[in-house]
Amino acid sequence: MLRGLDIRNMLIIDRLELAFQPGLNVLTGETGAGKSILLDALGFVLGWRGRAELVRQGADQGEVSAWFDLPTGHPAFAILEEAGVAVDDELILRRINTTDGRKTAWINDRRVSGEVLRRLSDTLVELHGQHDDRGLLNPRGHRQMLDTYAELGPSLDATRLAWRDLSAAQRDLASTQAMIADAQAEEDYLRHAVGELDALAPEAGEEATLDTQRRLMQAAEKIRKDIAKASDALGLNGAEGMIGDASRWLQGVANEAEGRLDDPLEAIERVLLGLDDAQRGVAECLDALSFNTSDLEDIEERLFAIRGLARKHSVQPDDLRGFADELRARLAVLDDGARDLEERRAALKIAKDRYHVAAQTLHDKRAKAAKALDIAMAKELAPLKMERAVFATEFTMAEPGPEGTDAVAFTVATNPGAPAGPLNKIASGGELSRFLLALKVCLTQNTEGLTLIFDEIDRGVGGATADAVGRRLAELAVGGQVLVVTHSPQVAALGGHHWRVEKRQTADETISTVVALDASARVDEIARMLSGDTVTDAARNAARALINT
Repeated sequence: MLRGLDIRNMLIIDRLELAFQPGLNVLTGETGAGKSILLDALGFVLGWRGRAELVRQGADQGEVSAWFDLPTGHPAFAILEEAGVAVDDELILRRINTTDGRKTAWINDRRVSGEVLRRLSDTLVELHGQHDDRGLLNPRGHRQMLDTYAELGPSLDATRLAWRDLSAAQRDLASTQAMIADAQAEEDYLRHAVGELDALAPEAGEEATLDTQRRLMQAAEKIRKDIAKASDALGLNGAEGMIGDASRWLQGVANEAEGRLDDPLEAIERVLLGLDDAQRGVAECLDALSFNTSDLEDIEERLFAIRGLARKHSVQPDDLRGFADELRARLAVLDDGARDLEERRAALKIAKDRYHVAAQTLHDKRAKAAKALDIAMAKELAPLKMERAVFATEFTMAEPGPEGTDAVAFTVATNPGAPAGPLNKIASGGELSRFLLALKVCLTQNTEGLTLIFDEIDRGVGGATADAVGRRLAELAVGGQVLVVTHSPQVAALGGHHWRVEKRQTADETISTVVALDASARVDEIARMLSGDTVTDAARNAARALINT
Protein backbone atom coordinates (compact mmCIF):
# COMPACT_ATOMS: atom_id res chain seq x y z
CA MET A 1 0.00 0.00 0.00
CA LEU A 2 1.27 3.47 -0.92
CA ARG A 3 1.52 5.49 2.28
CA GLY A 4 3.22 8.66 1.15
CA LEU A 5 4.80 10.63 -1.66
CA ASP A 6 7.40 13.39 -1.24
CA ILE A 7 8.16 15.50 -4.33
CA ARG A 8 10.86 18.19 -4.51
CA ASN A 9 11.67 20.41 -7.49
CA MET A 10 9.92 18.35 -10.12
CA LEU A 11 8.32 20.19 -13.07
CA ILE A 12 6.11 22.85 -11.45
CA ILE A 13 6.19 21.35 -7.94
CA ASP A 14 8.70 22.91 -5.53
CA ARG A 15 7.92 20.84 -2.40
CA LEU A 16 4.96 18.58 -1.85
CA GLU A 17 4.32 15.81 0.65
CA LEU A 18 1.23 13.62 0.49
CA ALA A 19 0.08 10.95 2.94
CA PHE A 20 -2.30 8.50 1.30
CA GLN A 21 -4.77 6.29 3.11
CA PRO A 22 -6.34 2.87 2.59
CA GLY A 23 -9.57 2.86 0.61
CA LEU A 24 -10.57 5.18 -2.22
CA ASN A 25 -8.31 8.25 -2.55
CA VAL A 26 -9.63 10.94 -4.91
CA LEU A 27 -7.64 13.73 -6.58
CA THR A 28 -9.53 16.48 -8.35
CA GLY A 29 -8.72 19.86 -9.78
CA GLU A 30 -9.14 22.03 -12.82
CA THR A 31 -7.66 20.94 -16.13
CA GLY A 32 -3.96 21.86 -16.23
CA ALA A 33 -3.64 22.14 -12.46
CA GLY A 34 -0.98 19.43 -12.39
CA LYS A 35 -2.77 16.17 -11.61
CA SER A 36 -0.78 14.33 -14.29
CA ILE A 37 2.43 15.69 -12.77
CA LEU A 38 1.75 13.71 -9.61
CA LEU A 39 1.51 10.56 -11.67
CA ASP A 40 4.68 11.50 -13.56
CA ALA A 41 6.49 11.93 -10.25
CA LEU A 42 5.20 8.60 -8.93
CA GLY A 43 6.18 6.90 -12.17
CA PHE A 44 9.65 8.45 -11.91
CA VAL A 45 10.35 7.08 -8.43
CA LEU A 46 9.04 3.67 -9.57
CA GLY A 47 11.53 3.60 -12.44
CA TRP A 48 9.00 4.03 -15.24
CA ARG A 49 10.13 5.66 -18.45
CA GLY A 50 8.47 9.02 -18.91
CA ARG A 51 9.37 12.61 -19.55
CA ALA A 52 13.03 13.39 -20.15
CA GLU A 53 13.04 16.82 -18.48
CA LEU A 54 11.57 16.59 -15.00
CA VAL A 55 13.69 19.00 -12.91
CA ARG A 56 11.96 22.25 -12.02
CA GLN A 57 13.41 25.27 -13.76
CA GLY A 58 16.08 26.94 -11.63
CA ALA A 59 16.78 23.83 -9.48
CA ASP A 60 19.93 21.72 -9.64
CA GLN A 61 18.08 18.44 -9.19
CA GLY A 62 14.65 16.98 -8.59
CA GLU A 63 13.85 14.28 -6.04
CA VAL A 64 10.91 11.99 -5.38
CA SER A 65 10.43 9.62 -2.45
CA ALA A 66 7.63 7.12 -1.94
CA TRP A 67 7.03 4.76 0.93
CA PHE A 68 4.91 1.63 1.07
CA ASP A 69 3.66 -0.79 3.69
CA LEU A 70 4.37 -4.41 2.76
CA PRO A 71 2.21 -7.18 4.23
CA THR A 72 3.77 -10.54 5.04
CA GLY A 73 4.36 -12.62 1.93
CA HIS A 74 4.19 -9.65 -0.46
CA PRO A 75 5.84 -10.56 -3.83
CA ALA A 76 8.10 -7.52 -3.50
CA PHE A 77 10.17 -9.36 -0.91
CA ALA A 78 11.46 -11.86 -3.49
CA ILE A 79 12.73 -9.06 -5.74
CA LEU A 80 14.27 -7.22 -2.81
CA GLU A 81 16.04 -10.35 -1.63
CA GLU A 82 17.44 -10.95 -5.11
CA ALA A 83 18.69 -7.35 -5.20
CA GLY A 84 20.32 -7.73 -1.77
CA VAL A 85 18.09 -5.15 -0.07
CA ALA A 86 16.95 -5.80 3.49
CA VAL A 87 13.38 -4.61 4.21
CA ASP A 88 11.10 -5.29 7.16
CA ASP A 89 7.58 -3.98 6.68
CA GLU A 90 8.24 -0.46 5.34
CA LEU A 91 9.68 0.11 1.90
CA ILE A 92 11.17 3.52 1.03
CA LEU A 93 12.01 4.39 -2.56
CA ARG A 94 14.01 7.50 -3.45
CA ARG A 95 15.16 8.68 -6.85
CA ILE A 96 17.03 11.81 -7.95
CA ASN A 97 17.20 13.40 -11.38
CA THR A 98 19.86 16.03 -12.15
CA THR A 99 19.61 18.73 -14.79
CA ASP A 100 22.05 16.85 -17.02
CA GLY A 101 19.72 13.84 -17.08
CA ARG A 102 21.57 11.55 -14.61
CA LYS A 103 19.27 9.46 -12.44
CA THR A 104 20.17 7.77 -9.15
CA ALA A 105 17.89 5.50 -7.12
CA TRP A 106 17.84 4.03 -3.61
CA ILE A 107 15.69 1.48 -1.80
CA ASN A 108 15.90 1.94 1.98
CA ASP A 109 19.18 3.86 1.42
CA ARG A 110 20.63 0.98 -0.66
CA ARG A 111 21.55 2.18 -4.14
CA VAL A 112 19.83 0.22 -6.93
CA SER A 113 19.34 0.33 -10.67
CA GLY A 114 16.28 1.63 -12.48
CA GLU A 115 15.60 -1.93 -13.66
CA VAL A 116 15.21 -3.09 -10.04
CA LEU A 117 12.74 -0.26 -9.45
CA ARG A 118 10.72 -1.22 -12.51
CA ARG A 119 10.55 -4.88 -11.50
CA LEU A 120 9.56 -3.86 -7.99
CA SER A 121 6.91 -1.45 -9.23
CA ASP A 122 5.02 -4.28 -10.93
CA THR A 123 4.31 -5.72 -7.48
CA LEU A 124 3.43 -2.37 -5.87
CA VAL A 125 1.37 -0.24 -8.25
CA GLU A 126 -0.77 -0.72 -11.32
CA LEU A 127 -1.58 2.48 -13.22
CA HIS A 128 -4.43 2.75 -15.66
CA GLY A 129 -4.10 6.05 -17.43
CA GLN A 130 -6.69 7.90 -19.44
CA HIS A 131 -5.26 6.43 -22.63
CA ASP A 132 -4.62 2.92 -21.34
CA ASP A 133 -7.78 1.69 -23.03
CA ARG A 134 -5.79 1.87 -26.26
CA GLY A 135 -4.23 -1.41 -25.12
CA LEU A 136 -7.68 -3.00 -25.19
CA LEU A 137 -7.95 -2.11 -28.86
CA ASN A 138 -4.79 -4.01 -29.76
CA PRO A 139 -5.49 -7.76 -30.00
CA ARG A 140 -1.77 -8.42 -29.63
CA GLY A 141 -2.14 -7.65 -25.94
CA HIS A 142 -5.30 -9.66 -25.36
CA ARG A 143 -3.56 -13.02 -25.14
CA GLN A 144 -1.15 -11.66 -22.53
CA MET A 145 -4.06 -10.26 -20.52
CA LEU A 146 -5.77 -13.65 -20.59
CA ASP A 147 -2.55 -15.42 -19.58
CA THR A 148 -2.12 -12.99 -16.68
CA TYR A 149 -5.69 -13.58 -15.56
CA ALA A 150 -5.23 -17.37 -15.68
CA GLU A 151 -1.77 -17.30 -14.06
CA LEU A 152 -0.35 -19.41 -16.87
CA GLY A 153 3.32 -18.65 -16.18
CA PRO A 154 4.41 -22.32 -15.74
CA SER A 155 2.50 -23.46 -18.84
CA LEU A 156 3.97 -20.62 -20.85
CA ASP A 157 7.47 -21.55 -19.68
CA ALA A 158 6.90 -25.17 -20.73
CA THR A 159 5.64 -24.09 -24.16
CA ARG A 160 8.56 -21.72 -24.67
CA LEU A 161 11.00 -24.50 -23.74
CA ALA A 162 9.30 -26.91 -26.15
CA TRP A 163 9.40 -24.26 -28.90
CA ARG A 164 13.09 -23.68 -28.27
CA ASP A 165 13.79 -27.41 -28.58
CA LEU A 166 11.64 -27.61 -31.72
CA SER A 167 13.47 -24.68 -33.30
CA ALA A 168 16.82 -26.27 -32.47
CA ALA A 169 15.72 -29.59 -34.04
CA GLN A 170 14.56 -27.77 -37.17
CA ARG A 171 17.90 -25.97 -37.43
CA ASP A 172 19.81 -29.24 -36.97
CA LEU A 173 17.82 -30.94 -39.73
CA ALA A 174 18.22 -27.99 -42.09
CA SER A 175 21.95 -27.85 -41.38
CA THR A 176 22.38 -31.58 -42.04
CA GLN A 177 20.36 -31.34 -45.25
CA ALA A 178 22.47 -28.40 -46.40
CA MET A 179 25.71 -30.25 -45.61
CA ILE A 180 24.54 -33.32 -47.51
CA ALA A 181 23.46 -31.19 -50.47
CA ASP A 182 26.86 -29.52 -50.54
CA ALA A 183 28.58 -32.89 -50.34
CA GLN A 184 26.41 -34.30 -53.13
CA ALA A 185 27.19 -31.30 -55.32
CA GLU A 186 30.93 -31.98 -55.01
CA GLU A 187 30.85 -35.74 -54.58
CA ASP A 188 32.90 -36.47 -57.74
CA TYR A 189 35.51 -33.94 -56.76
CA LEU A 190 35.73 -35.23 -53.20
CA ARG A 191 36.11 -38.86 -54.18
CA HIS A 192 38.73 -38.09 -56.85
CA ALA A 193 40.68 -35.78 -54.53
CA VAL A 194 40.63 -38.22 -51.62
CA GLY A 195 41.70 -41.07 -53.89
CA GLU A 196 44.54 -38.97 -55.30
CA LEU A 197 45.71 -37.92 -51.86
CA ASP A 198 45.40 -41.41 -50.39
CA ALA A 199 47.41 -42.85 -53.32
CA LEU A 200 50.22 -40.38 -52.73
CA ALA A 201 49.91 -40.52 -48.91
CA PRO A 202 52.15 -37.49 -48.21
CA GLU A 203 53.55 -37.07 -44.71
CA ALA A 204 54.24 -33.89 -42.79
CA GLY A 205 57.87 -32.81 -43.35
CA GLU A 206 58.31 -35.16 -46.30
CA GLU A 207 58.58 -32.37 -48.86
CA ALA A 208 61.55 -30.79 -47.06
CA THR A 209 63.27 -34.18 -46.70
CA LEU A 210 62.84 -35.01 -50.38
CA ASP A 211 64.06 -31.57 -51.39
CA THR A 212 67.22 -32.03 -49.31
CA GLN A 213 67.85 -35.49 -50.79
CA ARG A 214 67.30 -34.20 -54.31
CA ARG A 215 69.73 -31.31 -53.92
CA LEU A 216 72.32 -33.65 -52.40
CA MET A 217 71.99 -36.12 -55.25
CA GLN A 218 72.24 -33.37 -57.85
CA ALA A 219 75.48 -32.17 -56.34
CA ALA A 220 76.81 -35.64 -55.46
CA GLU A 221 78.76 -36.36 -58.69
CA LYS A 222 80.72 -33.16 -58.45
CA ILE A 223 81.60 -33.37 -54.77
CA ARG A 224 82.23 -37.16 -54.97
CA LYS A 225 85.26 -36.60 -57.18
CA ASP A 226 86.83 -34.24 -54.65
CA ILE A 227 85.98 -36.57 -51.79
CA ALA A 228 87.55 -39.49 -53.67
CA LYS A 229 90.73 -37.45 -54.20
CA ALA A 230 90.73 -36.63 -50.50
CA SER A 231 90.29 -40.32 -49.72
CA ASP A 232 93.33 -41.18 -51.85
CA ALA A 233 95.35 -38.39 -50.22
CA LEU A 234 94.51 -39.79 -46.79
CA GLY A 235 95.28 -43.45 -47.73
CA LEU A 236 98.44 -45.57 -48.07
CA ASN A 237 99.41 -43.73 -51.21
CA GLY A 238 99.08 -40.46 -49.40
CA ALA A 239 99.20 -39.22 -45.86
CA GLU A 240 98.77 -42.60 -44.17
CA GLY A 241 101.71 -44.13 -46.08
CA MET A 242 104.00 -41.17 -45.54
CA ILE A 243 103.23 -40.87 -41.85
CA GLY A 244 103.61 -44.64 -41.45
CA ASP A 245 107.02 -44.50 -43.09
CA ALA A 246 108.01 -41.62 -40.81
CA SER A 247 106.84 -43.57 -37.76
CA ARG A 248 108.89 -46.66 -38.75
CA TRP A 249 111.99 -44.58 -39.45
CA LEU A 250 111.78 -42.82 -36.10
CA GLN A 251 111.08 -46.02 -34.19
CA GLY A 252 114.18 -47.55 -35.76
CA VAL A 253 116.44 -44.92 -34.22
CA ALA A 254 114.43 -44.09 -31.07
CA ASN A 255 116.66 -46.18 -28.77
CA GLU A 256 119.71 -44.27 -29.81
CA ALA A 257 118.00 -40.85 -29.34
CA GLU A 258 117.98 -41.14 -25.53
CA GLY A 259 114.15 -40.67 -25.26
CA ARG A 260 114.02 -37.50 -27.29
CA LEU A 261 111.70 -39.15 -29.90
CA ASP A 262 109.10 -40.54 -27.45
CA ASP A 263 106.80 -37.53 -27.58
CA PRO A 264 106.99 -37.15 -31.36
CA LEU A 265 106.18 -40.84 -31.74
CA GLU A 266 103.13 -40.53 -29.42
CA ALA A 267 101.96 -37.51 -31.42
CA ILE A 268 102.31 -39.48 -34.67
CA GLU A 269 100.27 -42.30 -33.12
CA ARG A 270 97.47 -39.87 -32.29
CA VAL A 271 97.62 -38.48 -35.83
CA LEU A 272 97.30 -42.00 -37.25
CA LEU A 273 94.22 -42.64 -35.05
CA GLY A 274 92.63 -39.38 -36.17
CA LEU A 275 93.54 -40.11 -39.74
CA ASP A 276 91.79 -43.46 -39.43
CA ASP A 277 88.58 -41.72 -38.22
CA ALA A 278 88.81 -39.28 -41.10
CA GLN A 279 89.21 -42.07 -43.65
CA ARG A 280 86.24 -43.94 -42.16
CA GLY A 281 84.00 -40.83 -42.34
CA VAL A 282 85.09 -40.06 -45.90
CA ALA A 283 84.37 -43.65 -46.91
CA GLU A 284 80.89 -43.49 -45.38
CA CYS A 285 80.24 -40.25 -47.26
CA LEU A 286 81.35 -41.86 -50.51
CA ASP A 287 78.96 -44.74 -49.84
CA ALA A 288 76.12 -42.29 -49.17
CA LEU A 289 76.82 -40.47 -52.40
CA SER A 290 76.59 -43.66 -54.32
CA PHE A 291 73.11 -43.95 -55.90
CA ASN A 292 71.42 -45.08 -59.04
CA THR A 293 70.13 -42.52 -61.48
CA SER A 294 66.66 -43.99 -61.02
CA ASP A 295 66.74 -43.05 -57.30
CA LEU A 296 67.01 -39.37 -58.19
CA GLU A 297 64.21 -39.73 -60.70
CA ASP A 298 61.97 -41.38 -58.11
CA ILE A 299 62.67 -38.66 -55.54
CA GLU A 300 62.03 -35.88 -58.05
CA GLU A 301 58.81 -37.51 -59.23
CA ARG A 302 57.40 -37.77 -55.67
CA LEU A 303 58.60 -34.29 -54.73
CA PHE A 304 56.93 -32.75 -57.79
CA ALA A 305 53.75 -34.76 -57.14
CA ILE A 306 53.52 -33.46 -53.57
CA ARG A 307 54.11 -29.87 -54.65
CA GLY A 308 51.65 -30.22 -57.51
CA LEU A 309 48.84 -31.40 -55.19
CA ALA A 310 49.66 -28.62 -52.74
CA ARG A 311 49.29 -26.01 -55.51
CA LYS A 312 46.15 -27.69 -56.81
CA HIS A 313 44.40 -27.50 -53.46
CA SER A 314 45.99 -24.22 -52.32
CA VAL A 315 47.50 -25.68 -49.17
CA GLN A 316 51.02 -26.08 -47.85
CA PRO A 317 52.71 -29.43 -48.66
CA ASP A 318 52.89 -30.28 -44.96
CA ASP A 319 49.11 -29.70 -44.67
CA LEU A 320 48.12 -32.17 -47.38
CA ARG A 321 47.49 -35.01 -44.94
CA GLY A 322 45.20 -32.86 -42.77
CA PHE A 323 43.44 -31.60 -45.89
CA ALA A 324 42.82 -35.19 -46.94
CA ASP A 325 41.25 -35.84 -43.51
CA GLU A 326 38.93 -32.85 -44.02
CA LEU A 327 37.81 -34.14 -47.41
CA ARG A 328 37.20 -37.59 -45.94
CA ALA A 329 35.04 -35.98 -43.21
CA ARG A 330 32.95 -34.25 -45.89
CA LEU A 331 32.58 -37.52 -47.70
CA ALA A 332 31.53 -39.14 -44.43
CA VAL A 333 28.63 -36.66 -44.27
CA LEU A 334 27.51 -37.96 -47.62
CA ASP A 335 28.17 -41.60 -46.84
CA ASP A 336 26.48 -41.33 -43.43
CA GLY A 337 23.86 -38.88 -44.64
CA ALA A 338 20.94 -41.27 -44.69
CA ARG A 339 21.54 -42.30 -41.08
CA ASP A 340 22.08 -38.68 -39.93
CA LEU A 341 18.94 -37.50 -41.70
CA GLU A 342 16.94 -40.28 -40.12
CA GLU A 343 18.22 -39.32 -36.67
CA ARG A 344 17.52 -35.61 -37.24
CA ARG A 345 14.02 -36.32 -38.54
CA ALA A 346 13.29 -38.56 -35.58
CA ALA A 347 14.50 -35.86 -33.17
CA LEU A 348 12.36 -33.28 -34.99
CA LYS A 349 9.27 -35.48 -34.72
CA ILE A 350 9.83 -35.90 -30.97
CA ALA A 351 10.30 -32.12 -30.57
CA LYS A 352 7.13 -31.43 -32.63
CA ASP A 353 5.10 -33.86 -30.55
CA ARG A 354 6.33 -32.30 -27.32
CA TYR A 355 5.57 -28.81 -28.59
CA HIS A 356 2.09 -29.75 -29.75
CA VAL A 357 1.35 -31.32 -26.36
CA ALA A 358 2.59 -28.20 -24.55
CA ALA A 359 0.72 -25.87 -26.92
CA GLN A 360 -2.50 -27.90 -26.63
CA THR A 361 -2.23 -27.95 -22.84
CA LEU A 362 -1.75 -24.18 -22.88
CA HIS A 363 -4.73 -23.78 -25.25
CA ASP A 364 -6.98 -25.88 -23.03
CA LYS A 365 -6.07 -23.81 -19.98
CA ARG A 366 -6.62 -20.60 -21.93
CA ALA A 367 -10.02 -21.78 -23.14
CA LYS A 368 -11.05 -22.65 -19.60
CA ALA A 369 -9.77 -19.31 -18.33
CA ALA A 370 -11.55 -17.47 -21.17
CA LYS A 371 -14.90 -18.88 -20.07
CA ALA A 372 -14.19 -17.84 -16.50
CA LEU A 373 -13.12 -14.36 -17.65
CA ASP A 374 -16.26 -13.93 -19.75
CA ILE A 375 -18.42 -14.84 -16.74
CA ALA A 376 -16.42 -12.54 -14.45
CA MET A 377 -16.72 -9.69 -16.96
CA ALA A 378 -20.47 -10.13 -17.15
CA LYS A 379 -20.64 -9.77 -13.35
CA GLU A 380 -18.45 -6.67 -13.44
CA LEU A 381 -20.27 -4.97 -16.31
CA ALA A 382 -23.69 -5.17 -14.69
CA PRO A 383 -22.93 -2.70 -11.87
CA LEU A 384 -21.39 -0.38 -14.48
CA LYS A 385 -24.73 0.02 -16.28
CA MET A 386 -23.68 -2.38 -19.02
CA GLU A 387 -25.72 -5.40 -17.98
CA ARG A 388 -26.95 -5.86 -21.54
CA ALA A 389 -23.44 -5.90 -23.00
CA VAL A 390 -21.76 -9.17 -23.85
CA PHE A 391 -18.02 -9.62 -23.52
CA ALA A 392 -16.55 -12.68 -25.25
CA THR A 393 -13.03 -14.03 -25.64
CA GLU A 394 -12.54 -15.48 -29.11
CA PHE A 395 -9.81 -17.86 -30.30
CA THR A 396 -8.35 -18.33 -33.75
CA MET A 397 -5.39 -20.37 -34.91
CA ALA A 398 -2.13 -18.46 -35.12
CA GLU A 399 1.26 -19.37 -36.49
CA PRO A 400 3.02 -21.63 -33.98
CA GLY A 401 5.40 -19.73 -31.77
CA PRO A 402 7.00 -19.69 -28.33
CA GLU A 403 3.67 -18.82 -26.72
CA GLY A 404 1.55 -21.39 -28.46
CA THR A 405 -0.81 -21.42 -31.43
CA ASP A 406 -3.60 -19.18 -30.15
CA ALA A 407 -4.64 -15.76 -31.34
CA VAL A 408 -6.90 -14.21 -28.70
CA ALA A 409 -9.26 -11.29 -29.24
CA PHE A 410 -11.71 -9.63 -26.86
CA THR A 411 -15.01 -8.86 -28.57
CA VAL A 412 -18.12 -7.09 -27.36
CA ALA A 413 -21.75 -6.68 -28.28
CA THR A 414 -23.16 -3.66 -26.48
CA ASN A 415 -26.80 -4.44 -27.25
CA PRO A 416 -28.76 -7.69 -27.39
CA GLY A 417 -28.97 -9.11 -30.88
CA ALA A 418 -26.20 -6.85 -32.16
CA PRO A 419 -23.23 -8.60 -33.74
CA ALA A 420 -20.11 -8.91 -31.66
CA GLY A 421 -16.99 -7.18 -32.89
CA PRO A 422 -13.71 -5.57 -31.93
CA LEU A 423 -13.85 -3.05 -29.12
CA ASN A 424 -12.70 -0.11 -31.25
CA LYS A 425 -15.56 -0.64 -33.72
CA ILE A 426 -18.33 -1.46 -31.26
CA ALA A 427 -17.68 0.41 -28.02
CA SER A 428 -17.91 4.18 -27.53
CA GLY A 429 -15.37 6.15 -25.47
CA GLY A 430 -17.38 5.85 -22.27
CA GLU A 431 -18.00 2.18 -22.88
CA LEU A 432 -14.32 1.58 -23.43
CA SER A 433 -13.54 3.14 -20.05
CA ARG A 434 -16.00 0.85 -18.34
CA PHE A 435 -14.74 -2.20 -20.19
CA LEU A 436 -11.24 -1.24 -19.06
CA LEU A 437 -12.33 -0.86 -15.46
CA ALA A 438 -14.15 -4.20 -15.49
CA LEU A 439 -11.24 -5.97 -17.11
CA LYS A 440 -8.69 -4.54 -14.70
CA VAL A 441 -10.87 -5.54 -11.77
CA CYS A 442 -10.95 -9.11 -13.11
CA LEU A 443 -7.21 -9.21 -13.74
CA THR A 444 -6.26 -7.93 -10.29
CA GLN A 445 -8.88 -9.62 -8.12
CA ASN A 446 -6.37 -12.16 -6.76
CA THR A 447 -3.55 -9.66 -6.26
CA GLU A 448 -2.93 -8.55 -2.70
CA GLY A 449 -1.02 -5.47 -1.58
CA LEU A 450 -1.33 -3.75 -4.98
CA THR A 451 -2.21 -0.06 -5.20
CA LEU A 452 -4.49 0.60 -8.19
CA ILE A 453 -4.31 4.03 -9.77
CA PHE A 454 -6.92 5.18 -12.28
CA ASP A 455 -6.31 8.34 -14.28
CA GLU A 456 -9.67 9.67 -15.52
CA ILE A 457 -11.13 6.20 -15.90
CA ASP A 458 -14.54 7.88 -15.88
CA ARG A 459 -13.98 10.07 -18.92
CA GLY A 460 -16.81 10.00 -21.42
CA VAL A 461 -19.45 9.07 -18.86
CA GLY A 462 -21.69 11.06 -16.58
CA GLY A 463 -24.81 10.95 -14.46
CA ALA A 464 -25.89 7.52 -13.27
CA THR A 465 -23.13 5.82 -15.25
CA ALA A 466 -20.45 7.91 -13.56
CA ASP A 467 -22.05 7.09 -10.23
CA ALA A 468 -21.88 3.37 -11.11
CA VAL A 469 -18.21 3.71 -11.99
CA GLY A 470 -17.53 5.48 -8.71
CA ARG A 471 -19.36 2.85 -6.69
CA ARG A 472 -17.38 0.06 -8.39
CA LEU A 473 -14.15 1.89 -7.59
CA ALA A 474 -15.24 2.31 -3.99
CA GLU A 475 -16.03 -1.41 -3.73
CA LEU A 476 -12.70 -2.23 -5.30
CA ALA A 477 -10.98 -0.10 -2.65
CA VAL A 478 -12.52 -1.98 0.26
CA GLY A 479 -9.69 -3.79 2.00
CA GLY A 480 -7.18 -2.27 -0.39
CA GLN A 481 -6.16 1.04 -1.89
CA VAL A 482 -7.32 2.85 -5.02
CA LEU A 483 -6.17 6.28 -6.21
CA VAL A 484 -8.41 8.04 -8.74
CA VAL A 485 -7.75 11.21 -10.72
CA THR A 486 -11.20 12.36 -11.81
CA HIS A 487 -13.28 15.20 -13.22
CA SER A 488 -16.52 13.46 -12.26
CA PRO A 489 -18.33 14.79 -9.17
CA GLN A 490 -20.20 11.49 -8.84
CA VAL A 491 -16.88 9.61 -8.53
CA ALA A 492 -15.31 12.23 -6.27
CA ALA A 493 -18.28 12.10 -3.90
CA LEU A 494 -17.63 8.42 -3.23
CA GLY A 495 -14.02 8.89 -2.16
CA GLY A 496 -12.90 8.13 1.35
CA HIS A 497 -10.12 10.73 1.14
CA HIS A 498 -10.07 13.77 -1.10
CA TRP A 499 -7.28 16.06 -2.34
CA ARG A 500 -7.54 19.06 -4.64
CA VAL A 501 -4.70 19.86 -7.02
CA GLU A 502 -4.17 23.60 -7.47
CA LYS A 503 -1.95 25.71 -9.67
CA ARG A 504 -0.71 29.05 -8.40
CA GLN A 505 0.89 31.58 -10.68
CA THR A 506 3.05 34.56 -9.78
CA ALA A 507 4.99 36.95 -11.96
CA ASP A 508 8.05 34.70 -11.81
CA GLU A 509 6.81 31.11 -11.63
CA THR A 510 3.98 28.63 -11.68
CA ILE A 511 3.63 26.25 -8.75
CA SER A 512 1.39 23.22 -8.41
CA THR A 513 0.30 22.10 -4.97
CA VAL A 514 -2.10 19.61 -3.42
CA VAL A 515 -4.49 20.42 -0.59
CA ALA A 516 -6.14 17.79 1.61
CA LEU A 517 -9.83 18.63 1.88
CA ASP A 518 -11.87 18.52 5.06
CA ALA A 519 -15.61 17.90 4.97
CA SER A 520 -16.52 21.53 4.24
CA ALA A 521 -13.84 22.05 1.58
CA ARG A 522 -14.83 18.78 0.00
CA VAL A 523 -18.41 19.99 -0.40
CA ASP A 524 -17.15 23.16 -2.09
CA GLU A 525 -14.87 21.21 -4.45
CA ILE A 526 -17.62 18.84 -5.57
CA ALA A 527 -19.95 21.82 -5.93
CA ARG A 528 -17.34 23.46 -8.19
CA MET A 529 -17.17 20.30 -10.25
CA LEU A 530 -20.97 20.41 -10.59
CA SER A 531 -21.50 24.10 -11.32
CA GLY A 532 -18.20 25.56 -12.55
CA ASP A 533 -16.36 28.63 -11.27
CA THR A 534 -19.38 30.09 -9.45
CA VAL A 535 -20.30 27.87 -6.53
CA THR A 536 -23.94 28.37 -5.53
CA ASP A 537 -25.85 27.16 -2.50
CA ALA A 538 -27.80 24.90 -4.84
CA ALA A 539 -24.53 23.36 -6.04
CA ARG A 540 -23.42 22.84 -2.43
CA ASN A 541 -26.71 21.14 -1.62
CA ALA A 542 -26.30 18.92 -4.67
CA ALA A 543 -22.75 18.11 -3.56
CA ARG A 544 -23.93 17.16 -0.08
CA ALA A 545 -26.60 14.97 -1.63
CA LEU A 546 -23.99 13.17 -3.71
CA ILE A 547 -21.72 12.64 -0.70
CA ASN A 548 -24.51 11.36 1.50
CA THR A 549 -26.11 9.12 -1.10
